[in-house]
Amino acid sequence: MLILYRIGNGLGRVVGIVGSLVAWLSVLLIVVIVFDVITRRFLVLGSTKLQELEWHLHAVLFLLCIGWGYMKDSHVRIEILHERLPRKAQLWIELLGCLFFLIPYCVVVFYHGIDWWEKSWNLGEMSDSATGLPHRWIVKAFLPIGIVFIFLAAVSVFLRKFVEIFGSSALPETASEEPAPSPARELL
Repeated sequence: MLILYRIGNGLGRVVGIVGSLVAWLSVLLIVVIVFDVITRRFLVLGSTKLQELEWHLHAVLFLLCIGWGYMKDSHVRIEILHERLPRKAQLWIELLGCLFFLIPYCVVVFYHGIDWWEKSWNLGEMSDSATGLPHRWIVKAFLPIGIVFIFLAAVSVFLRKFVEIFGSSALPETASEEPAPSPARELL
């Protein structure tokens, strides 16, 4: 059981490192938005490229950080019901949710996301706007990449909950602890 917990923790660390590093893109997104707003409002210079860059940065942030958010348990949850359940029931709901919903969802979206990206790549897809950004396939590539990190987060959570439910009496105390801080946080 300890090996399952360590595998889950290792996957969680990978997701955490990627998420904490990619989260810094939010600073770039803020700069782009502020520049776009200032130039539109005061200089009357609208830029389709800036607007599309905002959308692309937002998509990359969301797709590469959502797995990290799930690992941190900061995702949307129906707390009214979940909080009132006993701990064992909460663990089972999370375990079964990962096994029957989140992991299969990630597999399906990854499969179709690769196809979606590949079609965009083969077509040399660009913005619908003549003054928009070229190479739309770049941002579309982040869907399957982001889904991989959500999948890794789901497997990590599944393994940790599995250890908590089925592990020995000493393991649940270990399994319920947060994973060790990521090395990326120490760099920042």
